[in-house]
Amino acid sequence: MSRNFTESVIGMLGPTRNVLPPASAWDRLEGELGVQLPDDYKEIIGSYAPVQLNWHLSLDHPSTHRWNLGKWMRGTVEAFSRSDLSEAECPGFPDGPLFGGPSGLIPLVSTDRGEYVFGVVDAAFGEWRILSCDGDEQDFYEYRMEFSEWLYRYLVGEDMFGPGSAVFYAGPIVFESMPMTESERSSTWRGPERGM
Repeated sequence: MSRNFTESVIGMLGPTRNVLPPASAWDRLEGELGVQLPDDYKEIIGSYAPVQLNWHLSLDHPSTHRWNLGKWMRGTVEAFSRSDLSEAECPGFPDGPLFGGPSGLIPLVSTDRGEYVFGVVDAAFGEWRILSCDGDEQDFYEYRMEFSEWLYRYLVGEDMFGPGSAVFYAGPIVFESMPMTESERSSTWRGPERGM
């Protein structure tokens, strides 16, 4: 029996504090991208974003003004598209990576360490692949798994941005809120005990 990584991630993160985005927010974003985002990604992002996990990994939200997922995706695609990555190793892109939907890399999440996670639909099979990169290097690393499995493995301390990239924090996941106004202060809280 295969593991349900979405349930495993939600078990680690605990109850949500946010209002789920309306389906129309996802519809608009997917219309812009020209591709339907994975269900597990939408469930996790919709339940917890906008938030930063364990001081590094940022999750943006599809229907907020600040920390808006669509705006962040567009800005990230533009920035990477302007970079010369023709020499980069990127599985599935022999001439260098392409960015943006429907057939290029779509940014999903990032860290404050300059790391990025992208998804791309495999044209041959119609399945999503995860590719990640460290902002200090040009190469992309492929993870043939769902986003929820990638996130689970990242949170338990595996190398999910290439060799030697692990960041592990024992104990409950630490959340930091993303202020929704200029005057709002961020707050931190912890998820449930993980026995780690």
